[in-house]
Amino acid sequence: MQKMRVPGVVLGFALAVSLCGAEGGVAQEQARGAAAAGPVVSSKTTEDADSALEARLREIAKAHHGKVAMYATQLNTGREVSLDADTVVQTASVIKLTILFEAMEQVREGKARWDDKITLQPGDAVSGSGILLFLDAPQTLTLKDVLTLMIVMSDNTATNLAIDRIGLDAVNARAEWMGLKDTHLYKKIGKPATGPMPADQAKYGLGKSTPREMARVMERIGLCELEKRGELAEPAEVAGTISEKDSAICGVAMKMLRNQFYRDTIPRYLEKLDATETGSGIASKTGSLNAVRADVAIVAGKTGPMVISIFTYENADTSWTAENEGEVTIAKLARAIVESWSPTGIDGKTLVPGLGLGPKSGEMVSPRSGAAASN
Repeated sequence: MQKMRVPGVVLGFALAVSLCGAEGGVAQEQARGAAAAGPVVSSKTTEDADSALEARLREIAKAHHGKVAMYATQLNTGREVSLDADTVVQTASVIKLTILFEAMEQVREGKARWDDKITLQPGDAVSGSGILLFLDAPQTLTLKDVLTLMIVMSDNTATNLAIDRIGLDAVNARAEWMGLKDTHLYKKIGKPATGPMPADQAKYGLGKSTPREMARVMERIGLCELEKRGELAEPAEVAGTISEKDSAICGVAMKMLRNQFYRDTIPRYLEKLDATETGSGIASKTGSLNAVRADVAIVAGKTGPMVISIFTYENADTSWTAENEGEVTIAKLARAIVESWSPTGIDGKTLVPGLGLGPKSGEMVSPRSGAAASN
């Protein structure tokens, strides 16, 4: 659950509504070669740089009054850095990424449509972040509206509506399909459970995961790696590009993530490096509880796209201000990573389905899992 700390409800609503009404598809022209690998350097130089980066990250984490777990990778180079990346943590609202991904899969399979009608009924509203709790009910929205509010403003009421439409069991089955062993969405927000809860639900609340596993979910969304169950690959997919159908679906999701309303964590310092006029170079989903701050993002570095997944928890600073220590710590960690791996900054031109890299050809494989997904 994420608390709305800003009073600008009307401004946020205008933003969300404008996004909901925008065209769902995306231009099919992909920036395939834009994510350049950068200058050629020796493996020894890269190892030295990443060792220095890890030392810097540990220094930042040590200064934090709480705990830090994180994982980051640059997708085109395979560079990785981590701190306790497989630690199971409270996800707060970051778990909403799994709901979005399952919705994308259901749209692809024809089980759902972006324009499916969903009705907000009296009694549906729950507290916390979002704007639907301020609106009169009944209200009719589309599935795309609901998901946009869930991602852009972390709307808790919209999240519950999405769970009702997409299915809690379907979300968890998708996480299992992706090979995520420690990722689980427990229940709707602010509503009683409809069945027995796992023993650890009281500890983790809405959801649990690890920095590495949540990075996998974001990576699949960015690379547009959707399940190809029972289908022959299209010629374009064999060639390593993305089909028009998949690109349109992933484009809708990317637009939501790229317009994230809460930008005091990973984007805090990085967006100042982006001098382009092509839109944000960061697509992200945040999560916040009193003692938790988290952010998982795709950062479009000029040397190649990065996925950064950072969780701070058991934080001493439980304030709800922009200067919350957990948020500032995440921002410092993200800045150190990007300045090391992409010193010339970020560029939103490559923040398109496939991230300029395209999906893997042949078997659909869970990113870096080493195991082929079921077809």
